[in-house]
Amino acid sequence: MKVSPFERRVINVIEPVLEDMGFELVRLKLMGGTQNPTLQIMAEPIKGEDGMTVDNCADISRELSAILDVEDPIDGRYTLEISSPGLDRPLTRPKDFEKYTGFVARVEIDPPFEGQKKFKGRIVDVDLEEDGFTIETENGEQLDIGFGAVLRAKLILNDELLKQAQ
Repeated sequence: MKVSPFERRVINVIEPVLEDMGFELVRLKLMGGTQNPTLQIMAEPIKGEDGMTVDNCADISRELSAILDVEDPIDGRYTLEISSPGLDRPLTRPKDFEKYTGFVARVEIDPPFEGQKKFKGRIVDVDLEEDGFTIETENGEQLDIGFGAVLRAKLILNDELLKQAQ
């Protein structure tokens, strides 16, 4: 997945703190304009069977606020938002695609494939050695996509996903 230099710098600061707390980073995103942007951090417990709680988010917020105040990676004021990835989670790591093989996702890529950047379909295969995955689109076409081409990917909330979550 593509990561900006700013995101890489912040990830390098917060990832060790999250891991020491027993969590792993799912996504980091700076949203909003230049006036009071929001730094959104999605995290989940390293042990996948444990769910993310409001108390977990509060603990993470306290720890990361302190380290971000010292490191000061963002000029000016910003809002820190800590959240769980939720059911219709973003797919940001190869292991996310592997874990959710068989589920439907929306994927945006760059460069485009035959002029198209956005696809919706079922993840049918993940090849970590080839550094990519295969998605079967709604019209039955199978596309091989490299992880490095993915701008955004997110699971689609549907009955299958809800059933799996129960």
